[in-house]
Amino acid sequence: MQPLFLYNTLTRKKEEFKAINPPYVGMYVCGPTVYSDVHLGNCRTFISFDLVYRYLLHCGYKVRYVRNITDAGHLEGDGDVGEDKISKRAKLQQLEPMEIVQAYTVDFREVMRQFNNLPPSIEPSATGHIIEQQEIAETIIKKGYAYESNGTIYFNVEKFAKEHNYTALTGRKLEDLLEGTRDLDGQDEKRGRLDFALWIKAKPEHLMQWRSAWGQGFPGWHIECSAMSTKYLGENFDIHGGGMDLAPTHHTNEIAQNLAYCGKQPANYWMHTNMLTVNGQKMSKSLGNSFLPRELFSGIHHLLTKGYSPMVVRFFMLQTHYRSTLDFSNDALNAAETAFDRLHEAYKTLRTLKASDKSTEDIAALQKECYDAMNDDLNTSVLMAHLFDAARIINSTNDGKSSLTRADIDLLHVMFQIFLVDICGVKFEEDNGEAATILHNVVDVLLDMRVKAKADKNFQLSDELRNKLVAAGVKIKDGKEGSTWSI
Repeated sequence: MQPLFLYNTLTRKKEEFKAINPPYVGMYVCGPTVYSDVHLGNCRTFISFDLVYRYLLHCGYKVRYVRNITDAGHLEGDGDVGEDKISKRAKLQQLEPMEIVQAYTVDFREVMRQFNNLPPSIEPSATGHIIEQQEIAETIIKKGYAYESNGTIYFNVEKFAKEHNYTALTGRKLEDLLEGTRDLDGQDEKRGRLDFALWIKAKPEHLMQWRSAWGQGFPGWHIECSAMSTKYLGENFDIHGGGMDLAPTHHTNEIAQNLAYCGKQPANYWMHTNMLTVNGQKMSKSLGNSFLPRELFSGIHHLLTKGYSPMVVRFFMLQTHYRSTLDFSNDALNAAETAFDRLHEAYKTLRTLKASDKSTEDIAALQKECYDAMNDDLNTSVLMAHLFDAARIINSTNDGKSSLTRADIDLLHVMFQIFLVDICGVKFEEDNGEAATILHNVVDVLLDMRVKAKADKNFQLSDELRNKLVAAGVKIKDGKEGSTWSI
């Protein structure tokens, strides 16, 4: 196996991946905040890291994949103000906060199942690790990087920045961040404009609150990931991931917390997925151009002309490199659906290919190119191009324009299984069951009638049967050795 190179956001370059303790790999990905439906930006991130997970497993690593559930401490506003989003939703629906958490967690997991994502090794929640978050906050206070103010614990960013590079992940200048942040004017409990909360004092009406040494309160958003990643992966682990929107604040503050807590950089490789756009515009609720997965699957959305299966959407996402912007449009989704069908047809044709004594194609070289693409920062865009080369070879061989030995046909089977199914996580819905058997038999009967009509020179009936089958969604391909069909 060739070395794997990953783009490291922290160093802003591709680096050869070397596990801290091979063959074991620790990977932490920031999971969803379960107060609303999972959006496609989340889906892209989790599909991308499902790809990372699958490829590391394929490479022989034993992976502990931790993806958290944020079920407390995520506030409406910036600067550690506003109401907890889960508490607010619970009040509106007159439910317990954990009922909200449960409902949206179940929905999130169902969406991940539809996209064929493997479940993580551990899926911890913020509310299940309150003690660990309090202990980290206490240690950071003792080390002088945090302070208490009226029951809230703040991280002292400017003091930390005198000894560490606070903006290492983004490369921004601290002075620029300070200039872009409002002056406290003596009206804030914080000492510095960039200080953020590790623990927040709860108002009496706040639904989710816990006892602490500083009074009733709840955790800040950033500290939950430091607590859970440290508990399950140790003070220093291999890969930390999430969407690129998390890098400037959430992940920057995670790094600061960990360095202040234990003096160690939490992860050696930081990986971030890029944003989604719709017809060239940023996807957002305010613009009315954001999709929920169920809207994309059903087609019930004012920007969609039809629905698309979860596998087509997954395939569409993987056609673009995870660090590139992904633009949704009807044309792009339709093209992805057509391309997906082409690969599926080639995969089915592969099963019926007749072997020759010699090959006119170098399948081993094509397989190496597939591995080269994956080892180059998981470049699925290039990988898909190579799989379409494989599809072209399959169709060419089926048409008698190329030839393949049995060994090369078997190798193509392996390639499709490894790269498309096992690594990319794409699964083809094969027809099965009693209804499918009946359907196959009916189509075969109609095609036999068409063959007889052609033999009787009843071309009008032959064409009519073909047109009606095509209109019903049956593809027909006429060849020298007869006709074949597919749904």
